[in-house]
Amino acid sequence: MTASEQTVVTVPAQSGRATRIPEGASLTIVDVEGQQVGDLWIIDAADDTRWLSTAHTRDRVERLFPRVGEQFIDQRSQPILEFLEDTSPGNHDMLYAPCDRWLYEGEGLYEHPNCLDNFTTAAASIGLNPPVVPDPLNIFQNSNPEPDGTLVVGTAKSRPGDRVTFRALRGVFVVLTACSVDYWPTNGMRCTPLEMHIGRAR
Repeated sequence: MTASEQTVVTVPAQSGRATRIPEGASLTIVDVEGQQVGDLWIIDAADDTRWLSTAHTRDRVERLFPRVGEQFIDQRSQPILEFLEDTSPGNHDMLYAPCDRWLYEGEGLYEHPNCLDNFTTAAASIGLNPPVVPDPLNIFQNSNPEPDGTLVVGTAKSRPGDRVTFRALRGVFVVLTACSVDYWPTNGMRCTPLEMHIGRAR
């Protein structure tokens, strides 16, 4: 695929962007500078009460983290996204909700950018207003469970230029936020941009 056959959407640090992609299109998310988590939402373009459900996907694939070749499903167990390629070390978290203002206020950080608000703003920019904010697929997030069940969020292991590629299995809205956490090692203590590359499926 040539560059001219792709649409590139830049998601600046601590912000969000949304777009619509047709069935069969590819979606590649690129970590531009490395160690940056992205919160990803996939919502059915024909029915905004259906979306990529991390809970239902975990249940059906019986894994905590997705892997290439697997499909993500919605609340009715219908495939919505296929995982095609991953050049990063992983992982890609399916456990955490988006960061929100209350998380930051608990750390004494008021009016801090957050993925919940960034989702709402980005979704509204394309006329999308789902009834709830689903839990996202957290691309590049390095959160591993310990044997005792403790969840440890470390610095994302993704390197500059690492990417993951998916294929839309129906027409969908895509919302991607560049995670705003800058007081914890999640994003290497600094927040940087991501890119969405949209094109034909390989």
